[in-house]
Amino acid sequence: MDLSLILVIVTIGLALFFDFLNGFHDAANSIAAMVSTRLLKPHWAVLWAAFFNFVAFLFFGVHVATTIGVGLVNPEVITIHVILSALLGAIFWNIFTWYYGLPSSSSHALIGGLLGASIAHAGLEPLKWLGICKVLSAIVISPLLGMIMAMILMMIIARLFFHSTPTKVEGWFHKLQFLSSAFISLGHGSNDAQKTMGIIAMLLFSSHLIDGRFYIPFWVVISCNFVIALGTLFGGWRVVKTMGMRITKLRPASGFCSDTGSAITLALATSLGIPVSTTHTVTGAIIGVGSLNGFGAVRWGVAKNIVWAWILTIPAAGAVAATVFSVIQLFLTDVAITF
Repeated sequence: MDLSLILVIVTIGLALFFDFLNGFHDAANSIAAMVSTRLLKPHWAVLWAAFFNFVAFLFFGVHVATTIGVGLVNPEVITIHVILSALLGAIFWNIFTWYYGLPSSSSHALIGGLLGASIAHAGLEPLKWLGICKVLSAIVISPLLGMIMAMILMMIIARLFFHSTPTKVEGWFHKLQFLSSAFISLGHGSNDAQKTMGIIAMLLFSSHLIDGRFYIPFWVVISCNFVIALGTLFGGWRVVKTMGMRITKLRPASGFCSDTGSAITLALATSLGIPVSTTHTVTGAIIGVGSLNGFGAVRWGVAKNIVWAWILTIPAAGAVAATVFSVIQLFLTDVAITF
């Protein structure tokens, strides 16, 4: 078998491993509210979320995958080594933040890795600043929109059920959380899995294994949704505790509102082809419903640590990816000199 083809296969395997880590790391996004409100035990909650992660490709297109593939960096300068370095940078940051229980963005780790490796390879010229600005804007807009949507829903529910007893309200929303968690799992499975789809399609395109125009092969779509669902199935319990228990105390109604507000934001971003962070969006929504109970209802120290993880993700993953790319180039140069 040709050496370059072996490298492509290895890199696809690494991309799917990143996709698995994405689901593992971001399981908290889909199940934190369910676990926190004791709707389901963790193992049943991740099974529920994993199913909807997988079937998400039936409901959304591949606009986000196309943005990753051709909207951030000129695909003409992308090489196997760039993609390999980008994935290693993203994987390193994912494992690092998972270990410390920080709900950072797998999406932005991948984007940071891609930008860092591309800059190390070809400088700033191939970067597409319009697409990059959309991603950077979404870092701020998506958690704010998730927070606002969740707060609005919470206020509407408080108004509608003002004369109902707390026991009845909790009973209704305990059941409705099944729908809201399914909705957010669809959003997570669509937006997040598409980032890996875009990377694999970019790899195939740059290796001339996709002829003509850039597109996302169907086997890539199925594989990425299956693997992210598998990652969710194994869960990331360290991050679940941070998202569902340490930021604020969730009840069935507030859990429903945070999930639904997040899911609406994700669906909007996915339909527009904007690769947003599910983690950012969900965290913003949880803070939104928590803050309605008073400033002291949110543990702002935990929230501050999460924000720092957000800020550092793109540059940190980019720096690691750029370093990995430089090491690969040095190795190839040494091998060329030896032979």
